[in-house]
Amino acid sequence: MKKLTVSELNRISVEDFKETPKLNVIVALDNVRSLYNVGSVFRTADAFRIEKVLLGGITATPQTQPVEIHKTALGAEQSVDWEYCPDLLSDIQRYKENGYTIVSVEQVHDSVMLNDFVPGNDKKYLLVFGNEVKGVQQSIVDNSDIALEIPQSGTKHSLNVSVSAGIVMWVFARSLLYC
Repeated sequence: MKKLTVSELNRISVEDFKETPKLNVIVALDNVRSLYNVGSVFRTADAFRIEKVLLGGITATPQTQPVEIHKTALGAEQSVDWEYCPDLLSDIQRYKENGYTIVSVEQVHDSVMLNDFVPGNDKKYLLVFGNEVKGVQQSIVDNSDIALEIPQSGTKHSLNVSVSAGIVMWVFARSLLYC
């Protein structure tokens, strides 16, 4: 086995990425504090051709914190479309009215385990990931169509928000992009 070189990876340009069809998946960050988590989500969204990233509440944007976000995004903040939403709940309701299925990734009563969920090719999804301490706001959970939970069997029963986002985005990409 020999590692691939950068040129062998056949990476596309930012311009070509902008024109490439995306998954019908939007990722929303609800009051995420860590700039590195924000950057990491951008990078993963680029890898899986996510339609857009919504940055809600106190979540920093590439305009307000460009250096820190770039450290982990590595330029994905330029390739992935994004929108700042001071009142994320209002924006989520707008997307819901436009046919998006709202999915909170959260541990709640009657959540659906991620390993039991299969995204539908004919649907559009908006995935909400919450604050590192408080999770997804209850008002957003209340307005969600479904809550997905990542099965865990350790002692902590929590994952870093960027890790959770990566796991869930992979499940959607595997079902919708690589099937």
